[in-house]
Amino acid sequence: MMKIAITSASGQLGAAIVEASVKLVGGDNVIGLARTPEKASSLGIEVRPGDYNSPVDLENSLQGIDHLLLVSGMDAPEKRIEQHRNVIEAAKSAGVSKIVYTSIQGAEEETAFTPVVQSNRQTETDVRDSGLDWAIGRNGIYIEPDVDYIDQYKQRGEVANCAGDGKCGYTTRSELAYAYARMLTESKHDGQTYNLHGEAITQQQLTNYLNETFGTDLKYRSMSVEEYRDDRTAELGEFMGNIIAGIYEGIRNGAVDNPSHFAQAAGREHLDWKTYFDQLKR
Repeated sequence: MMKIAITSASGQLGAAIVEASVKLVGGDNVIGLARTPEKASSLGIEVRPGDYNSPVDLENSLQGIDHLLLVSGMDAPEKRIEQHRNVIEAAKSAGVSKIVYTSIQGAEEETAFTPVVQSNRQTETDVRDSGLDWAIGRNGIYIEPDVDYIDQYKQRGEVANCAGDGKCGYTTRSELAYAYARMLTESKHDGQTYNLHGEAITQQQLTNYLNETFGTDLKYRSMSVEEYRDDRTAELGEFMGNIIAGIYEGIRNGAVDNPSHFAQAAGREHLDWKTYFDQLKR
């Protein structure tokens, strides 16, 4: 049985992929990597050191691993390219045969989110050029933050952003995990780059789902990119405010309204949004 390793196992996406992978190959064959291993102790699997800035630890932790899932880092774009290269080089030195990378969808030019997208595209190139078998997923936008933000939406009485009428290919961490576990363990995905998301919906449709689920009467208000950037920067600070505004500007411009390859990756259709929101009803 192959041994697979998943980086950032203490994070939400990494932990979800660990859980989905254990269901496929069993806990003895799944290794978690984490910058602080004790933070992933609740996963019930072996967790090894996995700091992207520590090539020696990475190489040691990847000994005996066949396939590796590389979760995209959260550092600034200029830092994460080198960090990802540390993981790729460590995998090659340790004898890993396949890398699966969690990339993203988004505007590749002219938004504040573009540098993040471009850094992911560079890592995609590095993975393809690694000489190893590979598969790449380009994640859609997580829908969970909108659900988690419902109390703030209630206080404001609205969902307001700069996405306008643009459609967004949303997804969930659990759906991504289901797909990535299969991309890790099935050779038919080798050499493929997949867009991983469900049905693309507008902000008005999202608002309608939130209203139906939480019994609210939220309105959707479209803001200019500049207005929304100022709003997000005031609440989240300049770095994150600009990033969030850039994501929604990309939605406005159609950058995350792409063909979905989720069914090819997962072997089934993505969960539909009515079913997802019905499961959340209180």
